[in-house]
Amino acid sequence: MPRFYCPAPLDTGLTLSLPAGAARHVQVLRMQPGDVITLFNGEGGEFNATVTRMGRSDVDVEVGTHHPVEREATRAVHLLAGITANERMDWLVEKATELGVASITPLVAERSVLKLKGERADKKLAHWQGVAVAAAEQCGRNRVPTVHPAVTLIEWLKKASPGERWVLSLSEGTLPLKQMTGNAPVTVLSGPEGGLSPAEDTTALAAGFVPVTLGSRVLRAETAPLAVLAVCSA
Repeated sequence: MPRFYCPAPLDTGLTLSLPAGAARHVQVLRMQPGDVITLFNGEGGEFNATVTRMGRSDVDVEVGTHHPVEREATRAVHLLAGITANERMDWLVEKATELGVASITPLVAERSVLKLKGERADKKLAHWQGVAVAAAEQCGRNRVPTVHPAVTLIEWLKKASPGERWVLSLSEGTLPLKQMTGNAPVTVLSGPEGGLSPAEDTTALAAGFVPVTLGSRVLRAETAPLAVLAVCSA
């Protein structure tokens, strides 16, 4: 059954028009009045909904039964991930959403190839949030992870709340990820293609980030955070 994110109050018996993106998708699927879809608004669970009207550019539905199903990971993992170049960041956001990430904060690291400011940053943020929405629709999640505005490590630390923190590192003395047990929420810091700079590493360790290793192989910047999520959501 097709699933669509509908960021609006949902209640059984309510009639509403679908958001523009969802309406276009319903039309592309050539659905007709009487067909049933699934709606979720990120506030918990999902609803059956029946198409009641197909307009030229809009679609009306009647909201049906609520199902209090959740498909979230046991441990909330928040990624503070170095911005990667080209389409790699899109891929990271998509796959991280599928693997259950709680939130993603793009990190403007010293070695980041892509630098974002102003209107360009706003457009990228909206695009990445859209990627997360589409991935949540596809994988069955009923809660869409928030993609926060891009920040530097120093900017993030100024606003960060206390909590468990890991930094992916290849340095000696790091702890294997498999030893990091528990279900407490955790922020995972990872660098861009060139890794974190020595100054960023030092800043992270001073701020309480525990250095963690994924093993002896060097993973790509967009792969390493996903490996952490795969372990933590297992």
